[in-house]
Amino acid sequence: MIEARIARSVGSLPAAEWDALAGGNPFMRHAFLAALEDSGSVGPGTGWSPAPIVIEGSDGRLAAALPAYLKSHSQGEYVFDHAWADAWHRAGGQYYPKLQIAAPFTPATGSRLLLADQALALPLLRAAEQVCTDNGLSSAHATFIAPEQLPLFEQAGWLPRSDIQFHWENRGYGCFEDFLAELSSRKRKDLRKERAAAQAGVEIRALTGAEIGEAEWDAFWAFYQDTGARKWGRPYLTREAFTLFGERMGDQVLLVLACLEGRPVAGALNFIGPDALYGRYWGALIDKPFLHFELCYYQAIDAAIRLGLKRVEAGAQGGHKLARGYEPVRTWSAHWIAHPGFRSAVEEFLERERAGVAMDQNYLAERTPFRKQD
Repeated sequence: MIEARIARSVGSLPAAEWDALAGGNPFMRHAFLAALEDSGSVGPGTGWSPAPIVIEGSDGRLAAALPAYLKSHSQGEYVFDHAWADAWHRAGGQYYPKLQIAAPFTPATGSRLLLADQALALPLLRAAEQVCTDNGLSSAHATFIAPEQLPLFEQAGWLPRSDIQFHWENRGYGCFEDFLAELSSRKRKDLRKERAAAQAGVEIRALTGAEIGEAEWDAFWAFYQDTGARKWGRPYLTREAFTLFGERMGDQVLLVLACLEGRPVAGALNFIGPDALYGRYWGALIDKPFLHFELCYYQAIDAAIRLGLKRVEAGAQGGHKLARGYEPVRTWSAHWIAHPGFRSAVEEFLERERAGVAMDQNYLAERTPFRKQD
């Protein structure tokens, strides 16, 4: 018999055992998830209550885990189910709380089934379903699943959902100019003009590890607060979260700052994975043309080439990324709905939605800035 249990938090679990399952993805690392807990970014008052589901082997060590949370709202997920919640409430049901399997506030792809043995995938998902059933939860949702794990969810009967992000692919470039050479002449000129305008009069600094101190985090906190207030009403992360990221996983953090007369005035925060750079947060105290593109997209490309990474994931949405060499890529989530009738309605909706997403991806793929092949 395989037994699963709900742990109090990720931080309460052994870091080495968790990381042995999670691999190198920065957002599944114990350091990242525990930093969210310890900083108060998730937990009481946030609507994100940690409820990691784990299976332990005969030796007592972690053999499988789900980074799961009880959610009382749908904020900070980037896979939008507000219409589902409204429909279920109109029908007299209670959509919240629900179970969310995710890296909070992070629309970056990665493993959501953390497994020592792939045979434990089904028992782990059945455990998540049982948590919902036993506690009267409407549904369970796993978001931004690594594509290779999607079949494991489908085999368990979870409903797949797709969306589009824009990722940059490193095709063996030695430098930024090699990438520009792949673009059409007009787009190549446009990007050079944008970079020149963005860099004029400011100093760009790319910092990692011990190069990032409290002064740099204070500056970035101001940028992050400004962007968060405009986008979400209030920032998701607390100030302490950034300090903990720097202390606990500084080697996987890349902070790009724009400085004016020695003072940081804008910044972009990235996380470094084994094969990808993940752009996460940005903000600015000045309004400078193209500075957003420079810090978030072009500097990320420079860094990925320098670090030998395969791709840049630049976060959710943003059709403007297409003209900057970021290409449309399908992202995936999987959903389990407790009520059979509600599940049937969601399944029908998702079938129609996937067809539309596929058409959008084909349309966008034809409009990348790369030179057309004969």
